[in-house]
Amino acid sequence: MEKRIDDAVPETIDAETRMQGSGDHRAELRLWLRMLTCTNLIESEIRSLLRTRFDVTLPRFDLMAQLERAPDGMTLGDLSRRMMVSAGNVTGLVERLVQDELVERRPAPGDRRSSLVSLTDGGRASFETMADAHADWIADLFGDLDAGDIDALMGLLSKTKASARMSAERARDPSPQDSSPKEDTANG
Repeated sequence: MEKRIDDAVPETIDAETRMQGSGDHRAELRLWLRMLTCTNLIESEIRSLLRTRFDVTLPRFDLMAQLERAPDGMTLGDLSRRMMVSAGNVTGLVERLVQDELVERRPAPGDRRSSLVSLTDGGRASFETMADAHADWIADLFGDLDAGDIDALMGLLSKTKASARMSAERARDPSPQDSSPKEDTANG
């Protein structure tokens, strides 16, 4: 009896291999799982490198990256929204960075309830060193892709992002769009 490739049991079973679903959406599910696997693989490597080389967590690096882009500082609320994490998480990260003298907090002009958070000179220098290494790591992780591959992926990911946004908008406004012309009752 001839053995088919489909009958082979994979050595390593990942989410894509175990994927279940109706035939109608199998390709979309496989695409989502492939994207998620790539994201998780890259993020895991970056987390490991940040911890090993700089003894820094990815959330801490991300917070410093947000502050680096805002030389005049940001409120905790703005940081929370940009990082898409709770205000409590941001507050804890900021407290530790203040203790390490990488971030400073000062009252927000015109709002006594808010404070602005910004990088200190030492925090900026520390972040620049980490950001340079981070850029090198990313380049290495994508090193087997040529410029054409990167351009093609960017184009496809742009379409994917637009598709996801449109789907999310439709989900938020599920009312059917009636495209039939309405009678103008005001003009008889």
